[in-house]
Amino acid sequence: MSPYPLDHDGQCAICRENTANFDIAFAFGSYEGPLRKLIQLFKYGKVESLADPLSAFLLRAVPRDQNFDVIIAMPMHWRRQWERGFNQAELLARPVARRYGLKLATNLRRKRYTASQASLRETARRQNLKNSFAVVRPNEIAGKRVLLIDDVFTTGTTLRAATAALKSAGAARVVALTLARVDGRAPAAMNLDTDFFSTGLAPLGRVLAENDARQGVSVGLE
Repeated sequence: MSPYPLDHDGQCAICRENTANFDIAFAFGSYEGPLRKLIQLFKYGKVESLADPLSAFLLRAVPRDQNFDVIIAMPMHWRRQWERGFNQAELLARPVARRYGLKLATNLRRKRYTASQASLRETARRQNLKNSFAVVRPNEIAGKRVLLIDDVFTTGTTLRAATAALKSAGAARVVALTLARVDGRAPAAMNLDTDFFSTGLAPLGRVLAENDARQGVSVGLE
């Protein structure tokens, strides 16, 4: 029997503790298989044309009864964005904001350049992000329902740090939305069907197949 039984929302005690500062988190699927490949191709392969189809996945992950006043992309420090060439969260968030008839807000800022979170343990992640976010024009956030968008929910440390800044500015509610979750401690909204051709996702399947071919990898679409 699991030492961390799930509650009626499908969350264990650790999940409830780790998501305490944002109100709820939605994700399209688990960070594995074709979805992981697409995110990596978009983020590290710099295939920016994947932003729109991946944004469609984000919209599918949000329940229809959710409403927002402000939509914000997870910001990058200007130096890191210069190094990468774009902010992947911003590219994903723009079509979502248009869908809700809102302008993508820029109130959340990174105050300092931080080390990459990828190689850090949980305690080091929290310390790395301490006081790293700030909110400008807090009057535009106070009392508002905020949708905070990022690409991947790993441990939730970055999302919680950003949410803390938004809540300090007076946000009434903060909902986290990501393409994928790594931790697996709460069920994702849905899983990406690996049979692209039966779900109308054939173009994305071809993108992955072409990328595998360029790398000299022979991979079937399962």
